[in-house]
Amino acid sequence: MSDELRRIVAIDDPYLLLREVTTRLADAQQEVTELARLRRRVVQDLHAQGLSYAQIAAKAGLSRGRIHQIRHTGPAPEGAFLGRGSVTVATPLRRDDERGRTVVAVDDVSSGKRLEELARSYGLDVTSEHVPVTGTIDLDRDGLVVVCGPRMSQEMWDTYAQDPVLAWERAEDGPWTVVDRKTGLVHRSGQDSAPARPYDIGYLGRLPRPDGQGTLLAIAGIHTQGSLGVVQLLTNDLNTLWGQVGDQRFSTLVSVEYDPDTSEPLSAELLCPLYRHDEETSV
Repeated sequence: MSDELRRIVAIDDPYLLLREVTTRLADAQQEVTELARLRRRVVQDLHAQGLSYAQIAAKAGLSRGRIHQIRHTGPAPEGAFLGRGSVTVATPLRRDDERGRTVVAVDDVSSGKRLEELARSYGLDVTSEHVPVTGTIDLDRDGLVVVCGPRMSQEMWDTYAQDPVLAWERAEDGPWTVVDRKTGLVHRSGQDSAPARPYDIGYLGRLPRPDGQGTLLAIAGIHTQGSLGVVQLLTNDLNTLWGQVGDQRFSTLVSVEYDPDTSEPLSAELLCPLYRHDEETSV
């Protein structure tokens, strides 16, 4: 019996005991899920290196059938791209100056809900919250996925500024752009071009937290359609993205063609490489 279990068993207050047991069960289930994900990842990695299931089984002291079962059951390793155990999806609130009230953009709601569904499909616990109109948000937490551009939050502006390759900049004629410092290319939304067209730029990156004790996943579009396109890319290609960057810091841009009537993405493709920040610090 572990020390933690002994502590709980010794609680006399039945209501406190019920609360502690419930909390511990939830924590234990998260641990079990993440251990199963890690186990499957190890088997997949070893098999990808050329080892047969029989060889892995022999070295691990398990049966070949058990190794094969681990490889094909349990939570998929790529779910760790979003977080481990639990994730919090944050989307922005906006200020409607004409009506003097706080609103949410339909595209932001869609992005948040689709991210929540994606995370749950990988066995992750999910909570949601809003970035208030003040832009103030505590980024020093594990498992954060923030759908918010730099202009809506000083905290997110400071976070995006840590990207060594991709920079948010305002063009001389006013619209926001994203500049690729490595290539010198300036990426601009089709909404802000002449003639205008239903095309937007999405940003996806894993960036350092302000406290330096972890990272967060940042998603933004020059306009809201860009964020929707990033979420579609994650939904369709999470395994590929995980295989290329794992849980390391990175950033990339997504080109998004969308339906002008519904804002729904028609295509979402990488516009530049997946820049791994540990390889780009000199950029």
